[in-house]
Amino acid sequence: MAKQGDIVRYLNAVGGGRILRIQGNTAIVDDDGFETPVPLRECVVVRTAEEDEASRPKPGANAPMVKPQPDNSKPESGIPGISSRPQTPPPAVAPATEDLSDADEDEETPNGNILNIVLGFEAINPKEMSRTAYEASLVNDSNYYLYFSFLTAEDDNDGLWTTRYAGVVEPNIQVLLGTFTGDEVGKFDRIAIQYIAFKRRGAFEPKAPATVSYKVDTTRFFKLHCFRENMYFDSPVLAFQIVRDDKPCNTPEPSIDVAALERELQRKKTTDSRPARRRVVRHADNPNEPLVVDLHISELVDSTRGLSPADMLNLQVDKFREVMRANQRNIGRKIIFIHGKGEGVLRNALMKELTHLFKGHDVQDASFREYGYGATQVTIRNTRK
Repeated sequence: MAKQGDIVRYLNAVGGGRILRIQGNTAIVDDDGFETPVPLRECVVVRTAEEDEASRPKPGANAPMVKPQPDNSKPESGIPGISSRPQTPPPAVAPATEDLSDADEDEETPNGNILNIVLGFEAINPKEMSRTAYEASLVNDSNYYLYFSFLTAEDDNDGLWTTRYAGVVEPNIQVLLGTFTGDEVGKFDRIAIQYIAFKRRGAFEPKAPATVSYKVDTTRFFKLHCFRENMYFDSPVLAFQIVRDDKPCNTPEPSIDVAALERELQRKKTTDSRPARRRVVRHADNPNEPLVVDLHISELVDSTRGLSPADMLNLQVDKFREVMRANQRNIGRKIIFIHGKGEGVLRNALMKELTHLFKGHDVQDASFREYGYGATQVTIRNTRK
């Protein structure tokens, strides 16, 4: 578990820094001079406070200059025929450092013991496909944790691969792997995902580790019609099915038949027990059911005419405060605030409110399967001393 003074990086976002203090389940991180509130479970320790202190030069000591030595080792690759010589640029790495034996029990979902993994590329500006950048995300639709790595290779690079991301993804989570320019994705002639599935507690059915690779037609990244709707994403994506119903997919997906897609979506609606995602405010009569509050501005006002971005943000934060104050005595009540993915402005504002005005409550990302990629769950706790 991370503690004050540790150097951390974020598990599901880019960035990191030194933990200045810990408030409940939230760490206040010095991120390039900004105090950023981050849930403790999303902080991965890169260097402990003790290690950081030991690495600092002592006053008056003359530290000798050490010339880095090349690493000539050649470890075995997990992909047949792939050389594992070191690559540049260095990958984004999110290692799992938590003590799994003391972890809280995870809430499992129906049918979640069947692996389904999807890699998706989303165009940030689909109106300018020739100049846009792309966000790569991995969806883990299962009750398993995944140790995984995301690799790419160029056809003219002698069979060498580059690690773009390596780390662990929690059950039923969508994790952002990084943002890539058009020039970068134009060199993704081949992509691969290596994974190992496990559960932290209790007995479970083991899944065979696997490597799934694709030969990619990189021109698809620049064709808008190649980006299609996907049940795991809010906007059209270029998707690669890594695992479908426990079976690794080692060949590119065929062209999508619209009628077949509609039948599949209808089947999912009838067999999946999760409720449909709607942008509404749902006042649950049953206190055991979560209260869902949609903070999208279109749900709060009939028209945004004459409102500045600051005015709209204030309205959304006011609604958040209203709901929190109305439920401050409802100990144990779970409230889902839907704020959307966007640029994270509203989410950051809510985290500041939870850190300063409504501190002491449990805060975590809501299930993306039920509420999308941009929702936060708050569980009301008794904060009276």
